[in-house]
Amino acid sequence: MPPQMTLPRQPSRRRFLQSSGAILAAPAGPRFAWAQNYPTKPVRIVVGFPPGGLTDVVARLIGQSLSDRLGQQFVVENRSGAATNLATGEVIRAAADGYTLLMATATNAINATVYEKLNFNFIRDIAPIVGIIDAALVMEVNPSFPAKTVPEFIAYAKSNPGKINYASAGIGSPNHVAGELFKMMAGVDMVHVAYRGSTAGALTNLMQGQVQVLFDPVLSSLEYIRAGTLRALAVTTARPSQALPGIPTIGDFLPGFAVSAWHGLVAPKGTPPDIIDALNRQVAAALAEPGLRARFAALGTTVLAPNSPADFGKLIADDTEKWAKVVQFAGIKGD
Repeated sequence: MPPQMTLPRQPSRRRFLQSSGAILAAPAGPRFAWAQNYPTKPVRIVVGFPPGGLTDVVARLIGQSLSDRLGQQFVVENRSGAATNLATGEVIRAAADGYTLLMATATNAINATVYEKLNFNFIRDIAPIVGIIDAALVMEVNPSFPAKTVPEFIAYAKSNPGKINYASAGIGSPNHVAGELFKMMAGVDMVHVAYRGSTAGALTNLMQGQVQVLFDPVLSSLEYIRAGTLRALAVTTARPSQALPGIPTIGDFLPGFAVSAWHGLVAPKGTPPDIIDALNRQVAAALAEPGLRARFAALGTTVLAPNSPADFGKLIADDTEKWAKVVQFAGIKGD
């Protein structure tokens, strides 16, 4: 176990939490008319990943529900590139009027430290709206791999330092930092193999035995696990995944280990607080519907809402601080 890392708290974190709390505390004065009339035209939900992945699916499910509830189209626009920084920058520069939103993910919290020369500060420049889902990654191996449990995997890795390759969707991706956190907490030496943009190639190579382990979103791997093509050792979230009954958490064996690929909506800083509050309430109401909750459970995710904008802001700030320690300890640098 490496020594405990102490890093300076990001100076923007206090301001971020204060501004998130202000969203709730703001009086419902003349600006209340914003929420009464909103939306009067289509709303864009910008996604920093290509169509078909988990983030895209989450955005489309929420967008359709909001369209049905509010009578205006919530249109998903995919702006993949630059590890989601392209989409994030576009939303941050957009008008703060509630008509351009970002489907934010844990990648945004990781990128804050991985990329040193971003032209925005995610915590400073966005207004959190609502956390939507918590998505587990699954630690998986080829069925021919000698370890069948996390303790067996750790023992094998310690006996074979530097001989296990773990794959990811790219430098600084959630798969990558999950692997680095596992290395730190388990005290093992594994070699990172980065694939660009997705884990599709990594899954193929894992099934071929060219890499030995992958921390992958449950949605991407579920059919292979159920078919027996891949072996699930554990999930990364603090709680087990409903989609993988009987599969333990890594935290069962490494207390304190938790990696969540959370998703939620944010808006540009300065978006009227009553619009933020109205969207928060509408998303919470949508996610209270059993049918939509079942859809998200089938994706291997857990619904987070209801939560306040301040709650979601704290999640983002805490995750940014957590990943800063891992990224700096591992020396991860963005391309």
